[in-house]
Amino acid sequence: MREVSPGDIVFSFVATRMHAIGIAQSFCYECPRPDEFGAIGQQWDEIGWRVDVRFKTERHPMRPKDHMATLAPRLPDRYSPLQQNGNGLQQVYLTELPFELAEELARLMGRPILDLVRGHRVAETLPETGSPNAIAIWEAELTRRIETDPSLDNTVRQTLINARRGQGLFRERVMAREKYCRVTKVDRPTHLRASHCKPWRDCVTNEERLDGENGLFLTPSIDHLFDRGFISFQDDGELVVSPVAHAQSLNKMGVPTDQRLNVGRFTDRQRYFLNFHREHVLLQRS
Repeated sequence: MREVSPGDIVFSFVATRMHAIGIAQSFCYECPRPDEFGAIGQQWDEIGWRVDVRFKTERHPMRPKDHMATLAPRLPDRYSPLQQNGNGLQQVYLTELPFELAEELARLMGRPILDLVRGHRVAETLPETGSPNAIAIWEAELTRRIETDPSLDNTVRQTLINARRGQGLFRERVMAREKYCRVTKVDRPTHLRASHCKPWRDCVTNEERLDGENGLFLTPSIDHLFDRGFISFQDDGELVVSPVAHAQSLNKMGVPTDQRLNVGRFTDRQRYFLNFHREHVLLQRS
C-alpha cells in the first residue's frame, strides 16, 4: 500500500474474475478500518492504510483461469497474485505486477485497458481528493470524543484540540526545544509551525499529543512535506527524502535532493517519535 502512487493502475480480482480496472488517485495514508467492513477483518488493526482509487467496472469480467497458458509464464516467483492453476492466493491482498503480466492481463481485458497500461492513453487522475477529507473526518471524530469525554475539564479539552492545529500548549512546548526550522533555518516564530512527528490522530495518550518532543518547528512548506510523508529524518539528523517525492518541487521548496543534509541531533524522546514517523508516515517505494 505504501508503494502506490497517483496514476498507478490497479486490477481488481474478485471471485476468480477481473471485475474492474482502477487508477490510484492518492498516495497511501493512514485511516481507521471502515465501519462498513462489519465483522470482516476483525483481526486487522483498528488503524490501517488507505489509497483512493477510481474504479471502472468491466461489463464482461475476464477470467484469468481460462488463459493460464499465456499468463502462467509471466507470473512472478514471489508475491504472485495467482497460482499456476489460475486461482487467487488468499494471503495476497495487494501486490506489484511485473509489466509483462500487467500487459497480458490488459490485452485480455480489451484494447482500451491495454492502451492505458502501455501509457498510450492518459489516465484521468484527481489531486489526492480523497485523502484530506478522510483524514479530516477521522480527526473530527477524535475531536468529538475529546469534547464529550466527561473525565476532561474544559481547559484540557481546548488544550488538546488546539494541539491538533499545532497551537497552544503544544506549540509552547515545541518552542522551548526547537528554535528554528531544521531545514530552512528560519527562526522567526511567526513563520513557523509546530508539527507533530507522531500525528495527533495516532497518539495513544493525550500526553503524547501535548509532548513538546513530539514536535518540530517547520516553515509551512517543510511542514507540508513532513506531514504528508514526503520527507523525514534519521535518528542522527540525516534528512530522508521519500522515493515518491517530486525532486524538482522539493528543490524549489528548499529541500536538497541531490546532496546530503544533516539537520542536527535529536533527543532520545524525539528519536522515539521520529521512528514512528519513518515507519508509518514516510511514503515508500520499491
